[in-house]
Amino acid sequence: MSKKIRKIIIIVLAILFLFPIPIRYKDGGTVKYQAILYSVTDYHSLSLDKGYDTGIEIKILGLTVYKNTTFDK
Repeated sequence: MSKKIRKIIIIVLAILFLFPIPIRYKDGGTVKYQAILYSVTDYHSLSLDKGYDTGIEIKILGLTVYKNTTFDK
């Protein structure tokens, strides 16, 4: 019985750590998919001069792994 409970707990923890929650910003279409272990941000924000700023940023454990954006921070 304890092996079955252990498997259920591991599955529930994996779902909590890996399942992203989408967060939509009101800046023109930016969406951030946030999980506990990682986050993916798809930038699509309205710029005053050039139209839209676009790009993707991927963070794992808070460290930026990939960043391809058309604007500087």
